[in-house]
Amino acid sequence: MSQLIASKLHKGISPRQFIDQMTKNQETFNSWSDQFQWNDAELEEFYDSLNNRDDLRCMIIAADWCGDVVRNVPVVFQAMEKAGIPTEVLIMEEHLDLMDQYLTMGGRAIPVVLFIDTGGHLLGKWGARPKHVQEVMNAFKAENPDREAADYQEKIAVARQEMGRRYGEDTGYQTIILQEIREILSGV
Repeated sequence: MSQLIASKLHKGISPRQFIDQMTKNQETFNSWSDQFQWNDAELEEFYDSLNNRDDLRCMIIAADWCGDVVRNVPVVFQAMEKAGIPTEVLIMEEHLDLMDQYLTMGGRAIPVVLFIDTGGHLLGKWGARPKHVQEVMNAFKAENPDREAADYQEKIAVARQEMGRRYGEDTGYQTIILQEIREILSGV
């Protein structure tokens, strides 16, 4: 897997290019980004303290059509910018080989945020959504394994509604993402 990650280094696009090239959801993406705030001084200090590390890289597997990307990637971009960690975005459809190495419960859930060293060795992974939101999908998939069931679409719509409720209307979920990523980066 490390060889595959290493082969993808410098094959992605910059965060700015990703935003500029969005054909779907750009306005919503920018809105979540514009609403971002550092509400926790300790968290902000942690990310700022990573600026003296030149051994970390961030790769994000994403696509502009995905609601979780639109909500979560602006937070990751802000955190990586604060931390001074070089970040590149790999469009999922163009990098299915890598995507398929990081399935969530057997599915292609994005974004997948990979923290790697300069040699392409995986140090940590986050995604596709905050743990408290992912719990809903975990429970749904456990209870509804048959995608062909007559009521599958109806039930997944209810699960998605609950995931939206757990995200909330405001930006509180953004601090949770920053905390989850700090846990990962604290160990590398």
